[in-house]
Amino acid sequence: MDSPFLVFATVLVALVIAVLWRRRLEAAATGRIVTERSRAVAQGSHKARLQYPSVDLTNCIGCGACVRACPEDGVLQLAYGQAVVVHGARCVGHGLCASSCPTSAIALTLGDLKDRRDLPTIDHDLQAIGRPGLFLAGEITGFALIRTAVTHGAQVARAAKQRLAASPQDASIPDLLVIGLGPAGLSCMLAAKELGLHAVGVDQAEALGGTVAAYPRRKLVMTQPMDLPLHGRLKRLEYTKEQLVALWQELARTHELQVQLGVTVERIEQREDGAFAVVVAGRLMVAKNVCLAVGRRGTPNRLGVAGEELPKVAYSLLDAESYRDRHILVVGGGDSAIEAALALAEQPGNTVALSYRKAFFSRLKAKNEKRIQAAMADGLVRSCMATVVEEITPDEVVIRAVDATGAEQADERDDDATAGGVAVATQRLPNDHVFIFAGGKPPFPLLETAGVSFDPANRPADGAQLERGTGLLVAMCLTLVGLVALIAIRHAYADYFDLAPAWRSASSLHEMLRPQSRLGLTVGVGAVVLFLSNLLYLIRRSLRLGRYLPGSLKRWMNMHVATGLGACLLAVLHSGFSIRDSAGGHALLTMIIVVAAGVVGRWFYAFVPRAQNGRQQGIDEVGTQVAAIASEWDLSGRGLNAEARRLVESSVDQARIGRNFFSRIFGLVRSQWELGRKLKQFSVHARNDGMPAHRAGRILRLAKRSHRLALQLAYYDDLRSLLSTWRWMHRWLAVLLLTLTVVHIVSAVRFGDVDFGLLLGAAGK
Repeated sequence: MDSPFLVFATVLVALVIAVLWRRRLEAAATGRIVTERSRAVAQGSHKARLQYPSVDLTNCIGCGACVRACPEDGVLQLAYGQAVVVHGARCVGHGLCASSCPTSAIALTLGDLKDRRDLPTIDHDLQAIGRPGLFLAGEITGFALIRTAVTHGAQVARAAKQRLAASPQDASIPDLLVIGLGPAGLSCMLAAKELGLHAVGVDQAEALGGTVAAYPRRKLVMTQPMDLPLHGRLKRLEYTKEQLVALWQELARTHELQVQLGVTVERIEQREDGAFAVVVAGRLMVAKNVCLAVGRRGTPNRLGVAGEELPKVAYSLLDAESYRDRHILVVGGGDSAIEAALALAEQPGNTVALSYRKAFFSRLKAKNEKRIQAAMADGLVRSCMATVVEEITPDEVVIRAVDATGAEQADERDDDATAGGVAVATQRLPNDHVFIFAGGKPPFPLLETAGVSFDPANRPADGAQLERGTGLLVAMCLTLVGLVALIAIRHAYADYFDLAPAWRSASSLHEMLRPQSRLGLTVGVGAVVLFLSNLLYLIRRSLRLGRYLPGSLKRWMNMHVATGLGACLLAVLHSGFSIRDSAGGHALLTMIIVVAAGVVGRWFYAFVPRAQNGRQQGIDEVGTQVAAIASEWDLSGRGLNAEARRLVESSVDQARIGRNFFSRIFGLVRSQWELGRKLKQFSVHARNDGMPAHRAGRILRLAKRSHRLALQLAYYDDLRSLLSTWRWMHRWLAVLLLTLTVVHIVSAVRFGDVDFGLLLGAAGK
């Protein structure tokens, strides 16, 4: 047996092993992500509180750029080759996922707003619907990020400037009244100063900074690089609370901003002339425009229990180091409560307990969740999950157990009973301080009296959810134009191109059309330049090197497609429409394969993985629908609710029927038989327990649907693994193409009939 054959066989076997191993690793990773998403759904952390990323599965190509760019762990993951929102509650609106996506397949949205009555109705200029001149900015609009608040403030100032230019008013009153001097309000004041507007700012707090100023000391605040009016670029990714507040105070002094602190806005009314009459601390102020940058926290929520008025009860923590050798209870399950508990537990001598009315955390950042779980496991923080505060006394605090959903238990009390550190009845804890982080009442009444609507019917339509196509149509149209041009050239010089390559040298057109001619070299150099430009996209995608190449990743993706197709067309023209048995011919053949595979693969990535994610999401929705049906009919004490859930879940599990041909046939028959048997059992139980026939029928149909979706998902999983292998091979084919291109150029220059003058002239052109 020849040695080359053995080498080829060895390489082929190694390649097959690599492909199979990669498929196995990806299948395992996908399984972990699906399990994590199921856990997130069970805990409720899959739903965002405000903004979250919306993925257009038609455009998503599974490159993972959004996952790598997101600074919050677990918000996005890749499942079945596409991005999926796992822990939506951890999203805080950085927007880096959207800016990093090369195909614009992801956008930051507020989700489905049809039923949201906690968000004001505003237009694209942040102006309240039906109240011209009344603007809202920052967290009150639903976006909590500091960078977004700063952008909102500057946008409001510009909109107010345009409104004043369109309808000039009395010059004796301020152009703009800013209510709330946090990030949005201060940005609005600075931008107004920059635009030459007369602006006045008021805030009920005693210091500038809004909610940021109330953060614990030395808390790191993610800001992202942003532009602050009258200051410029803030390039760092992290600032402490003290650094940001100091910067805002310095800017307020430097630019002599007209602000009033420690005053409360009592009423806002719009006059007939369009100006606003605002009652501030009992005094009337009039302004042409008003910017409400008041945030969403408002007045802290109280527990409404005995002893809450004691001086040891607080609703914020500024300096944990001030508390040592104390018994402390922290109430709440959000990031603020967790960070406070951890900071207090780090101080010498403190005994810290954490009371939360649910059995698990559902809206924490991944970092905080890991830290609090570790602290509880190490005994640094006492876990009082699924409890509520019943009474606060000067020396103690009484907490009572509730079930996992927060409802109080009806079982008998046992003051000493605990299980695994979690209360199972009433407990009395020694206590010196109580910190309550139960959220706050947003200032909605003030907004509503000012004319701000919260009616979803008045909200402008949001097109963020629309699918925008695969992006291949324009590329294929341009390719068609290029192919038509090649056909025209081929037809115009058919007398030459119809000849066999060995006979072309005798033609009078050979000197003009041969690959070594000025025209041939120009086209060849153009193909090489486009090919090298095509490879720059890989550098732009790199997190380390990409920042050195300007432009958005989407533009580079479009350039990647265009240069790939253009290089292939020029290479065909350079070859004289013939593929020879040489390095150049092999390079051309490889380029055609790579470009064709890229176009076809791009199409499959747009549709096949979409079907997979759609089916996975469909299975998730089945469980929700079953719960909704069950809730329509009282199933307490009958056990049918749990049985219906088990029926759906088991139908999904049994649909995963094996990995090879024979096991799939056997598994398919077995799963159908098991499903039919369980459906009959459930029908009998439902009839005996008096469940209405139409509701039982809906649950049976859902079980059948979940089984069908799971079968489709199982088969598509194999296809998805093949597509992943295709992408891996596509990259190595590109490496092979680059190698063959280099060999072709070196061989042509060193051994071919190439005029260096023509080569340099072609390159210069």
